Amino acid sequence: MHNFPWYKFYPKNVKTDIDIQAYSSVVNLFEESVKKFGNSTAYECMGKTMTFNEVDKLSQDFASYLQNHLKLKKGDRVAIQMPNCLQYPVAMFGVLRAGMVVVNTNPLYTPTEMKHQFNDSGASAIVILANFASNLEKIYEEIEAKHVIITELGDMLGGLKGTIVNLVVKYVKKMVPAYSLPKAISWKKAMSLGSGSSYKREEMTLEDAAYLQYTGGTTGVSKGAELTHGNICANMQQISEWMKPKLKEREEVVITALPLYHIFALTVNCLAMMKIGAHNVLITNPRDMPGFIKELSKVKFTVITGVNTLFNGLMNAEGFANLDFSTLKVAVGGGMAVQEATAKKWEKITGVPLAEGYGLTETSPVATCNPIDGTERIGTIGIPLPNTDVKIIDDEGNDLGIGHRGEICIKGPQVMKGYWNRPEETAKVMEGEWFKTGDIAILDEDGFVKIVDRKKEMILVSGFNVYPNEVENAIALHSKVLEVGVIGMPDPKSNEKVVAYVVAKDKSVTAEEIISLSKESLTNYKVPREVYFADELPKSNVGKILRRKIKEMHEKTISA
Repeated sequence: MHNFPWYKFYPKNVKTDIDIQAYSSVVNLFEESVKKFGNSTAYECMGKTMTFNEVDKLSQDFASYLQNHLKLKKGDRVAIQMPNCLQYPVAMFGVLRAGMVVVNTNPLYTPTEMKHQFNDSGASAIVILANFASNLEKIYEEIEAKHVIITELGDMLGGLKGTIVNLVVKYVKKMVPAYSLPKAISWKKAMSLGSGSSYKREEMTLEDAAYLQYTGGTTGVSKGAELTHGNICANMQQISEWMKPKLKEREEVVITALPLYHIFALTVNCLAMMKIGAHNVLITNPRDMPGFIKELSKVKFTVITGVNTLFNGLMNAEGFANLDFSTLKVAVGGGMAVQEATAKKWEKITGVPLAEGYGLTETSPVATCNPIDGTERIGTIGIPLPNTDVKIIDDEGNDLGIGHRGEICIKGPQVMKGYWNRPEETAKVMEGEWFKTGDIAILDEDGFVKIVDRKKEMILVSGFNVYPNEVENAIALHSKVLEVGVIGMPDPKSNEKVVAYVVAKDKSVTAEEIISLSKESLTNYKVPREVYFADELPKSNVGKILRRKIKEMHEKTISA
């Protein structure tokens, strides 16, 4: 079955096959971009821009610091823990150029989560934003990494502006809790030392590890997906090939609101866009909607990526609908299902379809995407990218073909090497070259893939499968609903019952209204038995609604 003729639905001029040996490493691709785009703007943050040549020089200085002053070696792991700011690409490319492995770390981690990730990855050094250093202090004695480089938000904004930002963040907004890490070195000092010594270019192969990218730990303890230079180079090429119908070299301005330490923004925004010489606008705090919209009003942006909750939040924020969308070419949603109501409203406001893509940390991440040539299909995650194969299997591993629900499996050069130091976990998800995603999907007659839900989040009502995504989509169509999360809870009569948690846009909405709306589009066993209202729903660092946390919240509510 998986010899499906997907190429028939490929946009015009998009190759079905890419040369995955075209680059020897991410560094090789970075150097090519520097040569090609030198003085063009690579990154912009808080009004300060940085050219490709500047990123080249600064990342070389950082690589030199790691090699000459910390005496780290090829293959050593370096953790980076910061939000979107100019220091991130400098540190990240610096680590890769020194032949080392980037361990991306969520700044919002608790000390316990930080300790697990630093020790599990065997990181030798940590680059951290001062705002989170107090958490590091709490576990410093319990981790192996003894080299700490601390940066402040304004460190690369230059001159007076940088000083003012650092003072405001620290003393006015009080965003930097007191900490004591006497052995740490400041970012500025590290960069100054690095610039005074020479950097040695390490030769890397496509087999070498580039990133340890930790997965959210939805199944217990978080694991590091080992992504090689080959995985990442392949995915960058696949993405830039896919975007060819709309995007041109040197012409694009990309809005990066998702954090670069997250695999979606890392590969799609930071790396694939670097390959075409795009100008990347980094948004440090997308949760500050008025500030975010103000940033959007200052640039003629052509590309924006995000998750459903981000697009939803923007569209419900004051001033968004009045922005100038005349230059916008491409909007891509991923990271979680894009709801139909969100996609339709987005296109109505901006005039540009919201193309949904799909992938996982383990697939670097993009595996499928909707074509961006006007043939998008709302409600699907599109078709596999070049050099990628997809199949739908049942619990016994049989290939189900068209029209059947089953687990989606992916094969392609972007599939990870495995979970770092966890062969038994790797064996659970790899079947030969096929990666089993844990997501339930269905292939339509044209081979477009529709994600139905997570295997583990499926609700079983009287022997019938209910997929939370489907129920959430039905409820999200209600004009008084802002956000919704659906879970299954034990029920003596029907094994499980469907429970919905709603954040209201209009407080007059009632549970009865939501239940009667659901009955219009859902068969009886899928209709929520109970509806609860919340001020907000628990979300991951990128804004993905976390159903397991809603379950915990619900259990507390009913036991109170």
